[in-house]
Amino acid sequence: MNKTLLPLVGIAAFAIPLALPAVASAQSTGGGANYQATLDPVATNMVDGSGMATVTLSGNQATVSVTANQLLDASPHAQHIHIKGSGECPKADAAHDHNGHKAISTTDGLPAYGKIGTSLTTKGDTSPNSALAIDRFPATGSFHYTRTITVTPDVAAAVRADNAVIVVHGIDYNHNGKYDNVLGASELDPKLPQEATAPAICGALNAMPTGGAGTGDGATQASTGGNSADLIATGLGAAAVAALAGTLILRRRNAAAQR
Repeated sequence: MNKTLLPLVGIAAFAIPLALPAVASAQSTGGGANYQATLDPVATNMVDGSGMATVTLSGNQATVSVTANQLLDASPHAQHIHIKGSGECPKADAAHDHNGHKAISTTDGLPAYGKIGTSLTTKGDTSPNSALAIDRFPATGSFHYTRTITVTPDVAAAVRADNAVIVVHGIDYNHNGKYDNVLGASELDPKLPQEATAPAICGALNAMPTGGAGTGDGATQASTGGNSADLIATGLGAAAVAALAGTLILRRRNAAAQR
């Protein structure tokens, strides 16, 4: 082999094994911080609403966004991250009789979505102690909520394990435009009607695919994207060097054979 080809071959041999793991690493570490849920009406609860939720998790810091539509207007809607259940929303067979009507109360849904891990209040405390802080939850039928909070290690672990569920509460079972006692009193607080605390829309949080849209810091996303692009470019560059080296070697061999 011509000595002038040795540097190119050496570069190609070194660059390819170095660059390919780098590309693989970029692909495997590019996501995993963003989670999303589609919020659907809870079965049997006579809800027409819908929504979406996202969580961007960095350590124990979570940026939570919840969008809800067509819930009961001019009424508070408690919302929480539930954990340590089956990681899903309750199905119709979870319904029980409440004041002569089949419906799913918060307690009925616990086996599916689990206990309250975080109260998604508009301000102040976010612990389970604020589960019924009705003056610190959204109070319109359609709303967009965003807040960055610190969650407990249990909540962070549940989100990462796809075992966390977003639940927005407050239903108008009999469609009379207000919370009343059609379902009796809430088992969480007998001073509140069951309608006020029953789950309205619900969705299990799942990790978003790498490259999916997130709600995290734009600079962080841009930085991640830049690193991925650089690594991919490195891989492509290594492949180009290898191709060039191979072409030159082949030409030299053909020329030698023709002499």
